[in-house]
Amino acid sequence: MAEEKKPGMGVSSAGDAGAVTSADTAGGAAGKSPAAAGGPGAGRPGGPPQLQPLTGSALTIGTIALSLATFMNVLDTSIANVSIPAISGDLGVSPDQGTWVITSFGVANAISLPLTGWLTRTFGQVKLFIWSVGLFTLASFLCALAPSLELLILFRVLQGAVAGPMMPISQALLLSSYPKAKAGAALGMWSITTLVAPVVGPVLGGWITDNISWPWIFYINVPVGIVAGAATWVIYKSRETPTVKLPIDKIGLFLLVLWVGAMQIMLDKGKDLDWFNSGQIITLATVALVGFTLFLIWELTEEHPIVDLSLFSRRNFLISTVAMLLAYGLFFGNVVLLPLWLQQYMGYTATLAGLVLAPVGLFAIFMTPIVARLTDRVDPRIFVTIAFSVFAIVLFMRQHFNTNATIGVLLVPTLVQGIAMAFFFIPLIAMALSGLAPERIPAASGLFNFARITAGSFGTSITTTLWDRRATLHHSQLVEHMTGSDPASAQALATLQAGGLGQQQSYGVLNRLVDQQAFMLSADDIFYVSGLLFLALILVIWLAKPEKGGPQSKEAASGAH
Repeated sequence: MAEEKKPGMGVSSAGDAGAVTSADTAGGAAGKSPAAAGGPGAGRPGGPPQLQPLTGSALTIGTIALSLATFMNVLDTSIANVSIPAISGDLGVSPDQGTWVITSFGVANAISLPLTGWLTRTFGQVKLFIWSVGLFTLASFLCALAPSLELLILFRVLQGAVAGPMMPISQALLLSSYPKAKAGAALGMWSITTLVAPVVGPVLGGWITDNISWPWIFYINVPVGIVAGAATWVIYKSRETPTVKLPIDKIGLFLLVLWVGAMQIMLDKGKDLDWFNSGQIITLATVALVGFTLFLIWELTEEHPIVDLSLFSRRNFLISTVAMLLAYGLFFGNVVLLPLWLQQYMGYTATLAGLVLAPVGLFAIFMTPIVARLTDRVDPRIFVTIAFSVFAIVLFMRQHFNTNATIGVLLVPTLVQGIAMAFFFIPLIAMALSGLAPERIPAASGLFNFARITAGSFGTSITTTLWDRRATLHHSQLVEHMTGSDPASAQALATLQAGGLGQQQSYGVLNRLVDQQAFMLSADDIFYVSGLLFLALILVIWLAKPEKGGPQSKEAASGAH
C-alpha cells in the first residue's frame, strides 16, 4: 500500500539524491535512523530499527567498496574532458560534437536523480546500489567498444542514468556502517573521495589517452566496478532496507525527460545547424518550451509530483538554486573550455592539459572540512561571496592568457581556483536547506542537485558554442588587417616562402596562426565575461536570508559535490 504523501514533500514522496544525501545524514547527526530522517521507512509507524554499525574488517571492506564506487562515478564526470579531441578525431567528428560525450552523461544523470527515492523504496538500498554499479560497469564497457559517436553517446546516456542512485546510496550505506558519533568522520572520508576524483580524472584521462588509447578511460571502470559491487554485496546483503509499493509520477517524468532532452539536443546541435535558421532547431526549441510549460503545470497540480516545485516559494531555496544553476554552468563550461583550447590551439597533449586542470582540487581537499565545520557558525553568504570573488579573480587572470603562456602561468589560476571550490558547494546547499522542515530536505536537496548537474551540461554546450562564434568574429577582424599592403603580412609570407613553402602552403600556415589567435581571443572573452557574471552573482546571493538550519544543513551539504 502506498504511503500517504505528506504536505510539501516531493520527488515521489521519497527523495532523490537528497533522499539519502541529506535526510539520512540529518538522521545520523540527530540520533535518528535513516527511516526517521526521510529515507526508506520514513513516516511509517513501527519502521525498521536502526542497523547496528559495522566493525572490524567488515567496516574496512565496506568503506573501501563504497568509496571505490563513488570514486568511479565522480571520476567519469571529469576523465573524458581532456580526451575529447582524441575521441573526436578517432570517431571522425568535430571537437564540438565530441563534447556531447560530456553533456549526454550529465543530462541523463540529472534526469535520473528524482527517481532515486522511488527506486530505493521499491527495490531496497542495497539491491539498487548493486544494480547501479553493475549497469554502470556494463555501460562503461560498452562506451569503450563504441565504434561511432552515436553509439558512444547512447552508452553514455545509459551510464549517466544508472549513475544517479550510486552517490546518494553510497553515502547512506556508509552512514549506517558507522556509529552516530563518527558520522562526521565518515562524511569527511566520503567528501574527500568526491574531491580527489576530479583532481585525478584529468591527469589519468590525459595519460591514458596519450599512452594507451581513449577507450581505456572507460575500460578501467570494469575491474573497479566488479570489485566494488561484489564487496558491497558481501558486506551489505544482510542490511537491506524494507520495500514498499509507491506511486510514481510517470507523466511528470516523461515531461521532464522531454524538455530537458530537447533543450540539450538543441544546444548541442545548434551551431552545426545554424541555430534558428534550421527547422530542426526551431522544432526542438518549441518542444522544449511546450514541454517545460506542461511540466510546470502538471507538477504544481499532481498529488505525487516527481519534483516539488513549491520549494521555490521559499526565498532561500530560490536564490540559492538560481545562484548554483548560473555559477555551476559558468564554472563547468570554463572547465571544459580550457583543455579544448590547450589541445587544439596550444599544442598541449592530453596529459599536459590534465596536469593544468589537476591542481584545482588541492586547496579544496584541505579547506572543505574546515568550511564544513564553520558553516553553522558563519553566515554562508560570506563564504559564497568569497567563492564567487575567487572564481572572478581566477577568470580575470585567465583573461590575460596568450599563445606564449607557459605551463606555470596556466597552473597558477587553477591552483587558486581550489580555494573557491572549498567555499562554493557546502555553504550554498546549506543556505538552500536552511529553515526547511526535515521532511522537505530530501526533495529540496534533490531539486538543488538536479539544477546543478543540468547546469553543467547546459553550460558546456553554451560555452563551446560561444567560443566558436566569437572565434569566427575575431578571425574575420584579424583577416581584415592582413591585406597585401600590410607590411607584417607581407614579411610573414616572404619568410615562409623563403623557407621552401609554396604560396598556398604559406597562406595555410598563416590561416592556422590566425585561427590560433582568434580562438585565444575568444577564450579570453569568455573568461572575462564569466568573471563579471560571478561578481554579479554576489549581489544575487545577498538577496537570501539564511536561517540557522541545524546540523543537517552542514552534513547534507557533503552530498552536493
